[in-house]
Amino acid sequence: MKLPTILFAISAIMAIFIGRTTQADFDKEVPKVQTDQISSQGLRRFLTQQYPKHDMTCDKFPRICRQKAGSPGPDCCKRKCINVMKDRFNCGMCGYKCKYSEICCKGQCINASFDKRNCGGCHKKCKKGEFCVYGMCNYA
Repeated sequence: MKLPTILFAISAIMAIFIGRTTQADFDKEVPKVQTDQISSQGLRRFLTQQYPKHDMTCDKFPRICRQKAGSPGPDCCKRKCINVMKDRFNCGMCGYKCKYSEICCKGQCINASFDKRNCGGCHKKCKKGEFCVYGMCNYA
């Protein structure tokens, strides 16, 4: 009977102690900020401090790739923003790699050395009757 009484007394003392320390924390005066004093620059700085950029990856937030200024592309593959219409390592879809001699044009792997419609690069067409050799129209 003595053990439960002692445990109850200790828990009651702890509860009183915890209650007093939290009450003291609430009594401190917190400076109030008026909303008209916060500029958009200050608000932006506050939000970036609250939510650091390194936590925001495109696998969790795919919209980042489309909204971020200077983003390499609107698509997300393996936690990186890329453009599947131009990226050799993710051509047309994530993980589809073009061969060594190919480039990615409009999401398709193209050999720009011999393709008449993409001679030497995307959208570089040879004139009618010309051939594409080594990435140049009418070579030799």
